[in-house]
Amino acid sequence: MRTEHIVLRIAVLVIGLWIMALGVAFSIAADLGTSPISSVPYTVSMFTPLTVGVLTIIMHVVFISLQILILRKDYSPVQLLQLPIALVFGLMTDAAVFLLSGIAPGNYFESLLFCLGGIILVAAGVTAEVASDTVPLAGEGLALALSKASGRKFSSMKIAVDSSLVIASLILSSIFLHSSGGVREGTVFAAILVGLIARYFTKSAEPLRRKYL
Repeated sequence: MRTEHIVLRIAVLVIGLWIMALGVAFSIAADLGTSPISSVPYTVSMFTPLTVGVLTIIMHVVFISLQILILRKDYSPVQLLQLPIALVFGLMTDAAVFLLSGIAPGNYFESLLFCLGGIILVAAGVTAEVASDTVPLAGEGLALALSKASGRKFSSMKIAVDSSLVIASLILSSIFLHSSGGVREGTVFAAILVGLIARYFTKSAEPLRRKYL
């Protein structure tokens, strides 16, 4: 692969991470629940002094450790690149949350618009991440590891990972917040719509990906 192709793919990945970070920030501003993958960091940030970005980094480190435990000798060292990607994504998430900190929806309808905007942004970011064909985020990496170890489809393991995160968020919320915390209707919307929208974006962007990446 030529150097310019590598640089372009890394650039697409970084742009995708920033778009995803903005999507997370919009979902937080909407206050209707975040996407499943962000539900645990957001929930924990509500009862600890740690930021969503820092907690996202910690969660990704846990995911990477789980991948190593699951795959053992089959774990590819190149997947350790998920760590710097997690660091960048966590920092971007905190930056995006800070940029939107002064913006708040005035009513429920506006909250829904923020929520939908967040979902579209996350889907666009996922599309760019996949199109870059580099290293996946640790959440997808964990689902891939589970799929390889169990022989089951990636989509099934992705659902299992996301569902586990939502359940963990609900348990943490009920213990420390006595509420649903970061899991609300927006979480359900994200679980249903992000994959569908990303699939549409991926199909539409495929000619560009083939031409330039």
